[in-house]
Amino acid sequence: MPHCIVEYSSDLMPETAPTQMMEAVLKGALNSALFDRKDIKLRAMSYETYLGGHDSQRFIHVELKILSGRNNEQKVILTESVLNQLRGLNLSDISISVEVTDTDKDSYRKSVK
Repeated sequence: MPHCIVEYSSDLMPETAPTQMMEAVLKGALNSALFDRKDIKLRAMSYETYLGGHDSQRFIHVELKILSGRNNEQKVILTESVLNQLRGLNLSDISISVEVTDTDKDSYRKSVK
């Protein structure tokens, strides 16, 4: 943990690659000082079809799934850190959002073989 899921509008591709977005999210997560690099998992998903409040505005949305137990201040630090890194991509005409989702520690399971 965390699992960082980057969703973005496909029309961003000429300006930035999915790997650049994921690197920005990774740097933001590391800058929060809440996680070790080896524990951070990232993936990205492109959307060609979407509708937004502002004429189908381009977007990046990041969901940060973290184990429960962090306080609100830590979550704010995390979201701000990731958001600042994404802003650093210098994209225009875009909506960028970041959210933290708590994953229940007691019911989360993982298997690595």
